[in-house]
Amino acid sequence: MTAETQAKPERRHKAKHLVTELQRERHEVWALYCQIADLKPYDGNTDVKLILNKFSEIMIDYVSLGHFGIYERLLAGTERREGVLSNAKQIYPEFSRTTDAVVNFNDQYDQNNRKFEIQSLETDLSELGEQLAKRMEMEDQLCNLLLN
Repeated sequence: MTAETQAKPERRHKAKHLVTELQRERHEVWALYCQIADLKPYDGNTDVKLILNKFSEIMIDYVSLGHFGIYERLLAGTERREGVLSNAKQIYPEFSRTTDAVVNFNDQYDQNNRKFEIQSLETDLSELGEQLAKRMEMEDQLCNLLLN
């Protein structure tokens, strides 16, 4: 068996592990998103702030894994399938915008942010949900490309 033949199953295994971890973190993000949504109306109580803080931490980990894990894997030069690379490059600008939206939300609702405005949370959470839904569609495309 050649080194290249041995490398393919290993690359596929690593890709599958990345996808599984991304899906696990995605599930955790949505569960916390729903928990926050269930706390309406928002009044800045401790429960909202605690769950929001945990949500933001996990969400940043989640988007980092997608952005730096999945994309890095696709564009780092180990991916040789031109169709996969082409699709990944096409999706990247919108994917990157969703990353920016998550980072902006995190910055806005960081516990240490003195400008933390709970009155905007419902609207901001709704907009974030739309961005996360877009992102998840793109991630599904990327994960399918990566695994097939």
